[in-house]
Amino acid sequence: QVQLVESGGGLVQAGDSLRLSCAASGRTFSAAFMGWFRQAPGKERDFVATISTNGITTSYADSVNGRFIISRDNAKNTVYLQMNNLQPEDTALYYCAATRDWLYRDSNKYNYWGQGTQVTVSS
Repeated sequence: QVQLVESGGGLVQAGDSLRLSCAASGRTFSAAFMGWFRQAPGKERDFVATISTNGITTSYADSVNGRFIISRDNAKNTVYLQMNNLQPEDTALYYCAATRDWLYRDSNKYNYWGQGTQVTVSS
């Protein structure tokens, strides 16, 4: 069973950086593909990034590619999302998610979700 807790969100200005963390339950973390999603008020939940079990393979949404970096430390049971050059359109509730299957971009493919951490970017 996988349990996820996000942290690291906050209020920043455009151009600033934040690093989100997602702490996971220990036993099955290394076998889980991890993803980050975000949801703005009144909007659908959108894919941000995903990472393979060993951290070698990653995939990003076009909107964040080149600015965001997903990584993981299996020894610490933690996945990260480094967000650089943040823009107001990045404002959303960011969720960490886990699946046992593959590097999915579809949120419906993920079995486990954290409660989310808020990122607000002002101009």
